Amino acid sequence: MTRRLLSSALAAVVAAPAAAADVYTVDVPHSEVTFQVTHLTISKVRGRFKEFEGTVQVEPGSPELSSVEFRIKAASIDTEEPKRDDHLRSADFFDATNHPALVFKSTRVAPKGQDLYDVTGELTIRGNTKTITLPVKVAGPIQDPFGNTKLGFETTATINRKDFGVSWSKLMDNGGLVVSDEVAVTIALAVTKQKAE
Repeated sequence: MTRRLLSSALAAVVAAPAAAADVYTVDVPHSEVTFQVTHLTISKVRGRFKEFEGTVQVEPGSPELSSVEFRIKAASIDTEEPKRDDHLRSADFFDATNHPALVFKSTRVAPKGQDLYDVTGELTIRGNTKTITLPVKVAGPIQDPFGNTKLGFETTATINRKDFGVSWSKLMDNGGLVVSDEVAVTIALAVTKQKAE
């Protein structure tokens, strides 16, 4: 009898559908994607991408099973200098016509401490895909004044643009580069939980 009861209970657990993940989408007006590179070895050029979208699937109680997919429109780059922005969109840099999006898809989420996670995934820029790990800080959840559940995510990382085929630069007389290979990127996102239909 006991064995039959245990078998029935186990079968019920196996047959029960897994709880659906909570799905969050990026709240673009309250988010930003910014970057910084060294110019002529003596100054910094800062910029941003104005158009992006993303989805985060959060597994309640099991953050290691969560995932994220994030897309940035390459042509939306903005450094507040139109001629430079046109150059950045060209084949010398992002080749936005042929590679319209920068894409990150997570493959692993590892808790690292209170509200801290290492999010590993594949980053694709200009058709070149590399595995990177981003240190992510999570804030929330909170309820906004309109009854929406929101989370915040922030990461700062440095990538080598040449790893992704973004290789244009010129060598100066002093041996330095016009544009540094390393790019510091900061992504700060607010995301909104999608309500069940």
